[in-house]
Amino acid sequence: TDQPDRYSFSVPVGSATGTQFATSGTGRITAVRMWERNNNIVTGFQLKYGFAWTPMVGNNGTNRVSISLFEGEAIVQVSGKYNPSNFIYQLFFVTSRGRFLAAGQPTGLSFNHYPTNAESELRILSGRANNVGITSLGAHWGDVDSMGYEMHTAGNTTRMALN
Repeated sequence: TDQPDRYSFSVPVGSATGTQFATSGTGRITAVRMWERNNNIVTGFQLKYGFAWTPMVGNNGTNRVSISLFEGEAIVQVSGKYNPSNFIYQLFFVTSRGRFLAAGQPTGLSFNHYPTNAESELRILSGRANNVGITSLGAHWGDVDSMGYEMHTAGNTTRMALN
């Protein structure tokens, strides 16, 4: 049976400008790439589901950073800094093994997206982006079925904005 409390949604932070996006794929997220502008904003990112990369969200900036996840490892937290009137300035992806990937600069208001259930992991990122960078970011948390193919989506909402 489904356990509804395993699925949650972290409300997007940032501005309401740009084109809406939502990542999607089959299976677990197995890698993350991010691009940043020197001493500035996060300009874009990609998630890899199984063996396939999603289309780029935003654009490729000056520097690229990436992380490949180990077997069974999952993204369990997405945190960073944002300016409510324009861009996501910093992003951290934290894994179930305590590893993290960081890009951007520590400028603006803090946010911390995390699931409401310890068994959940990042399934989808959604928000808005333009040709300069990421303007808003939310996170959808859930699980992958025992075969690793079927995606389950969100029901609850969680948000924590740190100042």
